[in-house]
Amino acid sequence: MEITGLLAAATNLIAQAQQDASMLNWLVEKYEAGGAFMHPILASLVIGLAFCIERFWTLTRARVNTKAFVVKVKKALDEGGVEAGKEVCMNTRGPVASVFYAGLLRADEGLDAAEKAIVAYGGIEMGFLEKGLIWISTFITIAPMLGFTGTVQGMIGAFDAIKEAAQISPAIVASGISVALLTTLFGLVVAMILQVFYNYFVSRIDALVSDMEESSVELIDALYELKTKK
Repeated sequence: MEITGLLAAATNLIAQAQQDASMLNWLVEKYEAGGAFMHPILASLVIGLAFCIERFWTLTRARVNTKAFVVKVKKALDEGGVEAGKEVCMNTRGPVASVFYAGLLRADEGLDAAEKAIVAYGGIEMGFLEKGLIWISTFITIAPMLGFTGTVQGMIGAFDAIKEAAQISPAIVASGISVALLTTLFGLVVAMILQVFYNYFVSRIDALVSDMEESSVELIDALYELKTKK
């Protein structure tokens, strides 16, 4: 029974490998048939995915347990004052900790100064979080435009073939129409892939910004309570 199971698993793996190889061969064949505009479309995908990987890494590192961090900062403020709060922020990664540290740096100048510092540095951190998204958005726009341009080129080639042959035949126009359809298809697929990543990053950034805003209010309240105790 065990040998039969192993043989069945090996057969399934071989069939899957053959299917994957067939799909890869199909993609290569269609890519080569798509003409010159397939190269910039592929470049748009590769560069766009590079920006996606960079943003994913950055946003993953920026994510922390905000509630636990706020509790830790409040405890530090109660026990050791502003300096203890700064120490906690310096030992914590992420935009929330950076915003808190900026506010605590100005805490000695009053609550208004601390609040202004939090707002100003929050804008800076938001800019860091959104860095690179404009390029992903650019490739989302460029990829289908390149595909449509390849479509126009393919149709022109088809009409030129008809003109040279002085007749209309499926065999004559097939090559040009194939280029026209393939470039549009690949351009739209690239745009859809990058759009999914873009929307995901926007949602992550919105969540981080919301955490920064909510936790900043709690920090100001904690600083006010610390001031009243003095």
